[in-house]
Amino acid sequence: MLNSKDLLGLRNLSAEEISSILSLAADYKKKVLAGKKKFDLLSGRTLVTLFYENSTRTRTSFELAGKLLGAHEVNISASSSSVQKGETLIDTGKTLDALSTDFIAIRHPMAGAPHLLAKTVKASVLNGGDGMNEHPTQALLDMLTLKEEFGGLKGLKVAILGDIKHSRVAKSNAFGLKKMGAEVWVYAPKTLIPSEFEKLGAHVAHSREEAIEGANAVMGLRIQLERQSGGLFPSLSEYSTFYGVKDELLKGAAKGAIILHPGPVNRGIELTPSLIDGANSRIESQVTSGLCVRMAALTLLNEYREKHA
Repeated sequence: MLNSKDLLGLRNLSAEEISSILSLAADYKKKVLAGKKKFDLLSGRTLVTLFYENSTRTRTSFELAGKLLGAHEVNISASSSSVQKGETLIDTGKTLDALSTDFIAIRHPMAGAPHLLAKTVKASVLNGGDGMNEHPTQALLDMLTLKEEFGGLKGLKVAILGDIKHSRVAKSNAFGLKKMGAEVWVYAPKTLIPSEFEKLGAHVAHSREEAIEGANAVMGLRIQLERQSGGLFPSLSEYSTFYGVKDELLKGAAKGAIILHPGPVNRGIELTPSLIDGANSRIESQVTSGLCVRMAALTLLNEYREKHA
């Protein structure tokens, strides 16, 4: 059970709430992989996906999650909505409330936008990524993938390498994994690691080797050029040479270490193609985990709504 009508981030989510989402998501994943594609738990409910930024995996998995659970699903793209006419986020929310919307999955370039929306609507708001703040369902699907692989999260070492500064994924994983007893190690050029990141409970490594040494999972992060003003590193080629994850570096990881990436992957930049497509890669499994985590989140939020109706 969740203790709020919304899922906005992992910063304020308890370990018990995280566990409940992961447990239900694992059950859904078994059923989905077995071929079951119809659940009627959200019959009569409406899910709106409201995306102000481009997305493939997150938006599609939210849409599929709603449809598999039996909800009516509507997609709104900011580029083709009244936002282009000057409509504010709050007014968009009021419109969706007036249409008896039950769930709103939102992605927005401004940090805190989902929190603002949640305060102004009756619908349950799910954060699909807000600026450089959080991406809770991505971190939850990462944790589900890790839990499936290793049986639990406590005591695991997870190395995250890439654009830490602009990554909402890294932040949500730092919050969530720490609460579940895992260690998070990060590495990137100093210009791509915020000075306060260690305050989130992560360890900042001094080298790729230190970050990966003994790691159970190695996660690459995309270089987010669209969020950068330039000058944070010389070139993508040099970044790949000095900061990318290479095959030989994985020798220092723990036995059975897996490769993760939130996608989309810049092949040969964050990870080598052989790691992306290799036996240790769980990138495709992460996508399936994402569908099931979002199904679990919608189910638990619906339970909250019914309990507090």
